Amino acid sequence: MEIISEEINHQIDKAKKGKQGAFKFLLDYYWNEVYGFQLKRVRNEHEAEDITIETFAKAFDKIETFDENYTFSTWLITISKNIQIDKTRKKNASIYSNTTDTSNEQVQKIPDHSPTPEDKLIREQNLAELLRYIKQLKPHYQEVINLRYFQEMSYNEISETLEEPLNNVKVRLLRARKLLAEIITRKD
Repeated sequence: MEIISEEINHQIDKAKKGKQGAFKFLLDYYWNEVYGFQLKRVRNEHEAEDITIETFAKAFDKIETFDENYTFSTWLITISKNIQIDKTRKKNASIYSNTTDTSNEQVQKIPDHSPTPEDKLIREQNLAELLRYIKQLKPHYQEVINLRYFQEMSYNEISETLEEPLNNVKVRLLRARKLLAEIITRKD
């Protein structure tokens, strides 16, 4: 337990320095916990997934404010809970507003390092086979994969096309690549 705690703290420190691998580690390690929490609350897979993506986007954007005296999972769950409450309030009030609009804030950029192992795998795969794998993803993951790798859009262009905050696009693409890599690994 102590080793895991030390590794998590190490990854948080790396994330605060903008290391992409640390963000991926934290996303992979805590995804199921945050998603499961939201699924119990909203009882809708798509909505739970969207809130989870927003949670990680917001957490990664504010990672430098995390206080190590607290548990990282508790911090994530609190962010997730607040996002869900805001969405519910806005839905109930019939007001459409983007809850993660950070235009007035300084956004910590998650570096766009290329190529990652997933990028290499995508380029090296047989296109027809790769398309079959991609079709196994949920539609919103298929869309970001298509925009990023087949239409070769930047994160900013994808953000504008989907009319979503940049951090949401980054987290959704990170999650899509992880799921696609799992599908490809299972098939091989």
